[in-house]
Amino acid sequence: MTIDRTSVHAALAGVTRVYPARAGQQPVHALGPLDLELRHGEFFSVVGPSGCGKSTLLDVLSGLAPPSDGQASFEGKALGDNVPDGIGVVFQEDASFPWLTVGDNVAFGLRRRGTDPAEIRRRVDYALGFMGLLAFAQAYPAQLSGGMRQRVCIARTLVMQPRLILLDEPFGALDQQTRLLMGDELLRLWRETGATVMLITHALDEANLLSDRIGVMSARPGRFIAIVETGWSRDRDSTLAEDPRFGAVSSRLWSYLRPESLRALGQQVPAAAQSADPLMSAAQ
Repeated sequence: MTIDRTSVHAALAGVTRVYPARAGQQPVHALGPLDLELRHGEFFSVVGPSGCGKSTLLDVLSGLAPPSDGQASFEGKALGDNVPDGIGVVFQEDASFPWLTVGDNVAFGLRRRGTDPAEIRRRVDYALGFMGLLAFAQAYPAQLSGGMRQRVCIARTLVMQPRLILLDEPFGALDQQTRLLMGDELLRLWRETGATVMLITHALDEANLLSDRIGVMSARPGRFIAIVETGWSRDRDSTLAEDPRFGAVSSRLWSYLRPESLRALGQQVPAAAQSADPLMSAAQ
């Protein structure tokens, strides 16, 4: 089946998210209002200053948290407060079960779903082979490096065959070299599955390398202030970092993000830092 890569796969329309007041505190307006349309089969990244609501955005788009206002939808259906079939989420924290082997960790979701054992074996073997973990199927997470444990978490998502994959800084704890190599694996997974991917990251170079489009968020309450289309080929990998255009895009992303980071820190923003950038298109 041919996918129309210009059609909308998931969307946020007029979405806000406000956390209720706790004892002695005011409500926290974390997000929005904002609009977003994810296209079928694209790789979209979100960058923004700390505390701007990036993870809240992912929670709303996954169905983990309902919007306070507006609507979130996936494949034309409104999202509630549960992750629907077809959406897979990978978090920054190592979410593997330490008492289970790698193979059993990857099979966990399928077993809970009641999938046929033969199908579980087929999918788990494929996912472990794809992520380079087949030789470690009987190992336990404590015996693996940080990068390998994150591959286990990605494999556990992969076996569920999601059509939309949401990643919340999955490589945040890794060193730069490992992040680049994991980025190559993530791009390979994206091409192989044809899934739509949204990545939350603090790393501008990571967003630049991996993405078809990048959304830049403002200081809290987070909203999209700009979206950039990178124009990179679908078969890209980490060697793209050697391209002179790569540094230019990262620099322009920083020109948008720097004033918002200053605002998030409560500092004054120089007027020169607010100039427009011709490579960026304003978000809705």
